[in-house]
Amino acid sequence: MPAERKPMRYGHTEGHTDVCFDHTGKHIVTCGSDGDVRIWESLDDDDPKSINVGEKAYSMALKDGRLVTAVSNNTVQIHTFPEGAPDGILTRFTTNANHVVFSESGTHVAAGSSDFMVKVIKVSDSSQQKTLRGHDAPVLSVAIDPKDVYLASSSCDGSVAVWKISEQTQVISWNVLQKSSDVSNAKSICRLTWQPSNGKLLAVPVDKAVQLYERDSWNNVFNLSDDFITQPVNVVSWSSCGKFLAAGSVGGFVTVWNVETKECLERAKHEKGYTVCGLVWHPNGSQIAYTDTEGCLGLLDGLSPGAAKTSTTAAAAAVGKEAKDYDDLFDGDDDGLLEEDPSETRSPPKHPLLDDEDEDDLMPSLSRPRKRGAILEDDNSMDVGSLKLGVGKDAEDDDSASMVQLAPESSALRPAYEGPLPTPRQKPFQTSSTPVHLMHRFLVWNSVGIVRCYNDEQDNAIDVEFHDTSVHHTMHLTNSLGHMLADLSQEAVLLACEGTDELASKLQCLHFSSWDTNKEWMVDMPKEEDVQALCLGQGWAAAATSALLVRIFSMGGVQREIFSLPGPVVCMSAHGEQLMIVYHRGTGFDGDQSLGVQLLQFGMRRRQILHGDPLPLSKKSHLAWLGFSAEGTPCYVDSEGVVYMLNRSLGNTWTPVCNTREHCKGKSDHYWVVGIHENPQQLRCIPCKGARFPATLPRPAIAILPFKLPYCQITTEKGQMEEQFWRSMLFHNHFDFLDASGYEFDEAGKSLVQKEQQELLMKMFALSCKLEREFRCVELAELMTQSVVTLAIRYASRSKRMALAQRLNELALEKAAEITAQQQEEEEQEDFRSRLNAGYSRTDSEWSQPRDRNQKGPQQPREEEEEEEEEDAAVEEETPECEMMEADEVPETKKQRLNPFGKGTSSPEKPAPKPVLMATKEGRVNPFKVAGAVKSPGFTAGQPRTANILDNMAKSSKKPSAPGGQAASKQKSPVLKPLLPKPKSKTQATLFQMGPKTASKKTEEKPSKEEKESRVQSENPVHAAAENTENRKPKTGFQLWLEENRKGILADHPDLDEAEIIKEGMGRFRALSAKDRLSLTEKAKGGAVEDCAEVKKRKRFEGEDGEVPVNETAEGEANLSKKKKPLDTSSKLSAFAFSKD
Repeated sequence: MPAERKPMRYGHTEGHTDVCFDHTGKHIVTCGSDGDVRIWESLDDDDPKSINVGEKAYSMALKDGRLVTAVSNNTVQIHTFPEGAPDGILTRFTTNANHVVFSESGTHVAAGSSDFMVKVIKVSDSSQQKTLRGHDAPVLSVAIDPKDVYLASSSCDGSVAVWKISEQTQVISWNVLQKSSDVSNAKSICRLTWQPSNGKLLAVPVDKAVQLYERDSWNNVFNLSDDFITQPVNVVSWSSCGKFLAAGSVGGFVTVWNVETKECLERAKHEKGYTVCGLVWHPNGSQIAYTDTEGCLGLLDGLSPGAAKTSTTAAAAAVGKEAKDYDDLFDGDDDGLLEEDPSETRSPPKHPLLDDEDEDDLMPSLSRPRKRGAILEDDNSMDVGSLKLGVGKDAEDDDSASMVQLAPESSALRPAYEGPLPTPRQKPFQTSSTPVHLMHRFLVWNSVGIVRCYNDEQDNAIDVEFHDTSVHHTMHLTNSLGHMLADLSQEAVLLACEGTDELASKLQCLHFSSWDTNKEWMVDMPKEEDVQALCLGQGWAAAATSALLVRIFSMGGVQREIFSLPGPVVCMSAHGEQLMIVYHRGTGFDGDQSLGVQLLQFGMRRRQILHGDPLPLSKKSHLAWLGFSAEGTPCYVDSEGVVYMLNRSLGNTWTPVCNTREHCKGKSDHYWVVGIHENPQQLRCIPCKGARFPATLPRPAIAILPFKLPYCQITTEKGQMEEQFWRSMLFHNHFDFLDASGYEFDEAGKSLVQKEQQELLMKMFALSCKLEREFRCVELAELMTQSVVTLAIRYASRSKRMALAQRLNELALEKAAEITAQQQEEEEQEDFRSRLNAGYSRTDSEWSQPRDRNQKGPQQPREEEEEEEEEDAAVEEETPECEMMEADEVPETKKQRLNPFGKGTSSPEKPAPKPVLMATKEGRVNPFKVAGAVKSPGFTAGQPRTANILDNMAKSSKKPSAPGGQAASKQKSPVLKPLLPKPKSKTQATLFQMGPKTASKKTEEKPSKEEKESRVQSENPVHAAAENTENRKPKTGFQLWLEENRKGILADHPDLDEAEIIKEGMGRFRALSAKDRLSLTEKAKGGAVEDCAEVKKRKRFEGEDGEVPVNETAEGEANLSKKKKPLDTSSKLSAFAFSKD
């Protein structure tokens, strides 16, 4: 029958470790060099009971509720089991005791020490001791025969001795071991043992074999060995029936022999090859527990239960016959397979899947497929194959004939399912709580406080402790109803208990923040409906029940919404107006859970964000913690210690942000999560040594772990910066969520985070430039803001990477255009909302009619007003005030209007009376409604007038857009200006495109463009002059200086093209004193104001006569010819990049 080797698990610190079963076989007991004795309910027990017996524990023995240990203070102590209460000291030695054992009757304890002595102590009276002296070196091990007559011992002097206890004399001695000076230097600890029941044979591990000596004659009758054992045997153990012998070696092999046939039935190799130093059979013979020198515990499961308590010769012969029949199936296989009935090998595990009541409440065994042998936990357990072969308890007295008669039935093979096995469903739990079976446990530990439950003989109460005592003082509650679930918030404490046959399940709330005197309410659940999970939100509470329902209550106890879940609930958590529920969406296979998650948003905008999406978990793991970060982002942790966070910016996907197992020192150490913070980035948890949960006393200390996304090549500089950038992006998505939800947040902190992100991008950009990864540089620039792209252009140009700089320039122009379009759209939406909120609306006909181009909409006055405010604040160099005046504006209109940019009519001579009539009829004046029936006399169909600055922005590319300037001022970027596209030009005139050939080509093309402009102006001189004057950007001090000194530059350098003239001019202009440059700038501004006055005057003449005097037109053309086209922003940046320091 094949045995299953379970994965090793950490039990104690590195050093010698001992192991035994209790008399029922329900508990595995281990001790180690850490001084602890641990009681395991199974190998999967993640919270074993721990008893500290000393600084180090070298050996232990368990019998009849008494636990005897040999500890480092040279004593042999006794404790009660399983309570672990000290019950005195049995004996003392001058040095450490190395091994202790109980007699078969449990009346005596034998102990061997490093002071060369062996003592036999009566348990009921420790004063009655017998000392055996005769060894010349430390004693390695001792064993009392089942009849309490003889005692065997092994020593570092190389001898194995047999003593007669009553006479305290040595009967015989064999020098079969290798000598050593101390136990730590011995090649084998030589744990010998007597055959159970009759003590007929004494098994002694000698080198690579086990020697068996016959009682009384003391002859070596035979040896047991195996070719796979290549190192000395360390420890041996008999099965309870006395038919099988197991041995553990220094090389990590566990071997099982049939003593009567001398055949090796089973061999298993330690997964890491560590020395096996402890070995014991399960009382029913179905399992072997073993420990190694690294403090780990292992288990061989599924051994033949026929090895236990089959006393008849016929039964042994039947087992031997079965072994011979199938010996060829496992011949030469070193995986450790015991012979078994073929029908048992292929039978699917049914019972473990149907009955999961014995599993731990919160920690189900999910890491392994369960086999038939897993159900053999006590003496009453039987398997189908054993019943067929007649090997069970009821068949002990059957003769061999009946067994042979039943054998053909077991040989018939039945079709069996060999696919993946379903995983037992995880039971519901409350997040941040410890298991229910503990007497002292945490009901909840969160960012608000701690709720503890005490359930012992003295008290059954609940303590509520707040981290911030200003919220509420500590509360002590009597737990008369037996509450098992709890949650705590800034407003209330929510408790729930299970239902019984007499009482229904109850939900109790203590609303301590209520202004009312009645602060407590309670609700009974319907019959046969238990509360399985609960949580508290902002102003509401929720409870998930066994009827697949979620019930919502107000904080005052009003029943609100109720809805169904698609599957049984696993856990539930809340934060503010968010509710997150995890439930079983199906059956998992091969140890994996199939969980779904729902995320609901309450409040004014009720919606469901996650609609039962699958919850990602690590392989063969289960959910361990569910909650929200302090900023409101959903998070959870699985049993493998992986922390996941919701990425709202990536379609509500889950991203692993930390693996707590990377910070654990030992294999069985874990971190118990209690809270997550995004700003600052902190994972708050409690370190648990050798367990998954902390104890309530002493109060655990909080540890803070850092977050780290599982990016590749994290040890390189590139990988580290990538991880930092994307972690910052993920952990600061909550700013957008809080803003969209209407919560307050730290805008300064958000700006600081964005600055750090852009700095990381710039560092990665510089690293990519050094590595000559220009395509990667452009990819990084796409993640940058428009202003940082400008810095990247400077870096690329100074690094002599012209192709990269050109690409980045195009990218900067695209980003600027996107910003402009987005801001215009936002302003339109804002203005539309303000118009709706103003209390008026348009008629259907007006909405459906296309707007006249000259008709001023409601958006225009607002934007014009913003422009004028920017002029008054003198932000940078803005458009002159004259560009914001209407073309047909007159002084009379200016005096009458309240809104400087809003007019009731388009006629400059007399106001239309319609708005007054509308005011008398409707009782409300629409200041934005335009009566376009009356037109200006100077306005013709062939000459459309310029209405306002918005129309100018649509027609001309010379004037920078106001929203871009506003954005720059908000971000406080004093130097960099956004790069804006030119809608009408197909190519961008930047210095990055201007080689010698293109520059000369553009110089040749200039006269044709000027001729074209002169032809247009000759056809319509008045309109051209007015339009160009209005759309022209005001001169800067440098432009004015360049016009005056251009001839001098050309005289000194006649071969320079336009770009080189500008570059030379900027160098000379910078050489001027600050006072001279300031005076030139003021002079340029003054000229712009004079130009504005001329335009107003010309407009007034045009409005009155419809004509413009010839001399004024000529002067306008002269002014236009004098003023050159100003450099765009990219040209300025290029000139700066090429300037000499």
